[in-house]
Amino acid sequence: MTDPIANIYIFVLAGFVGFEVIRRVSPLLHTPLMSLTNALAAIAVVGAILLAGEGKSTLSTVLGTIAVVAATSNIVGGFLITERMLRMFKSSHKPKS
Repeated sequence: MTDPIANIYIFVLAGFVGFEVIRRVSPLLHTPLMSLTNALAAIAVVGAILLAGEGKSTLSTVLGTIAVVAATSNIVGGFLITERMLRMFKSSHKPKS
């Protein structure tokens, strides 16, 4: 069995590293990056559902549920931002024929 403090330490460290990596991305790359992030978040949702559904302990169920909510909100937000960015590239007037 792993040490819970070590797991929390790894989780927090991964959060900081992920934040720094995403923060330094050029705005030009955000649309492809959001597509990749949505795919990764979908994998995280599946893993979180499995974790929450195992029912090994109350803590794992609570953390799994929080992970499902966080990853799902990440996916929804990513799709909304991607849609908004794609609308910026569309022409607002119809071409003359």
